[in-house]
Amino acid sequence: MADNRFHVVDVFAQEQYAGNQLAVVHDTASMAGDEMLEITRETNFSEATFIDSPETRDGGYDVRIFDPAEEIPFAGHPTLGTAFVIREFVRDDSPDELTLNLGVGQIPVHVERDEDGNELFWMNQVPPTFGETVPHSLAAKVLGLEASDVDDAFPVQIVSTGLPTLVVPLRSLGAVRRAETNHEPYYEEFIEPYGGHNVVLFAPEAEDENDIHARVFADYAGIPEDPATGSSNGCLAAWLVEHEYFDTSEIDVRVEQGYEMGRPSLLHLRASKADDVIDVEVGGRVIPVAEGRLL
Repeated sequence: MADNRFHVVDVFAQEQYAGNQLAVVHDTASMAGDEMLEITRETNFSEATFIDSPETRDGGYDVRIFDPAEEIPFAGHPTLGTAFVIREFVRDDSPDELTLNLGVGQIPVHVERDEDGNELFWMNQVPPTFGETVPHSLAAKVLGLEASDVDDAFPVQIVSTGLPTLVVPLRSLGAVRRAETNHEPYYEEFIEPYGGHNVVLFAPEAEDENDIHARVFADYAGIPEDPATGSSNGCLAAWLVEHEYFDTSEIDVRVEQGYEMGRPSLLHLRASKADDVIDVEVGGRVIPVAEGRLL
């Protein structure tokens, strides 16, 4: 009989009640997709995940990811948060490496420790694909910015490592902070012709010792802004090395997100390009918040 335990965790958080929240439900093989969707809506987080069984299949754990609108094949903070829950509350041996079977395929996750001894969970994302470029003027209009705010030295482009994201390079931290979704052109001139995608906008200015300040909008999915988004930042990492934004095809950077929402988050990105193949890793801390059992 399924026990339907659940845990709530903060992913990409430096402390509790920061980062991006996630609800993870255990042992859900007998649960229908419609019920999973309703639970996701009830928890009112951006996503929730459902671990099919405490047993592995083909070396990985079957996991389904839902946002409030639908089941999705991949998302970053649900992957890392679910790996944390499996390691801490499903497994007895707390392995430093495990694999999740997601809609996009098998995603390996491993644990490293930072200089302060904190555990960082890292995932290897699927190889990126690069899609259409979007006019800089349209990106500015969609984000309620001036055309001069968008860095025209680099393309505004759709990138996917499992969940497509429009990457928008801005010139300044001020422009990042002023941005907001301009709904009419967003839906009529971006969503309709290009499809429903996250939008990650960033500038190479940040607080403390971080390298980039980013924000992620996903209005099409009912998420006006996300505090920490591993999938979109994985797309950003791939874009950075593809276009040699830092004059290099290999990066190891710290990205801050969620500051405008009062949930400051930190994401670690590593990516490299060799022989036209791009490897992307996204990492961060996971902090437990609550646990319980579904009624």
